[in-house]
Amino acid sequence: MVKKKAKMTPAAASVQDKPATLKDLLRPEILEGLKAQADAMKAEEQAKKDAERAKVEAARKAEEKRLENDFAYQLEKSKLDWRKHK
Repeated sequence: MVKKKAKMTPAAASVQDKPATLKDLLRPEILEGLKAQADAMKAEEQAKKDAERAKVEAARKAEEKRLENDFAYQLEKSKLDWRKHK
């Protein structure tokens, strides 16, 4: 049988024992500037995604409209069971 290993709980580290993070080392105004820049970049990326999605949607609608006017496409798409329309 395998012996159970005793679980060791780590001792609670005090605030002074923790290493300083970059957030702690930077001045608050620099940190706010970086946060604002990150938010601006996220908004710009979202705007690009929205513009790309709108462009793809417009291209899809234009292709659909072109196919609606194409007689060969309509003929291939239509059902050949004319008994329903008698």
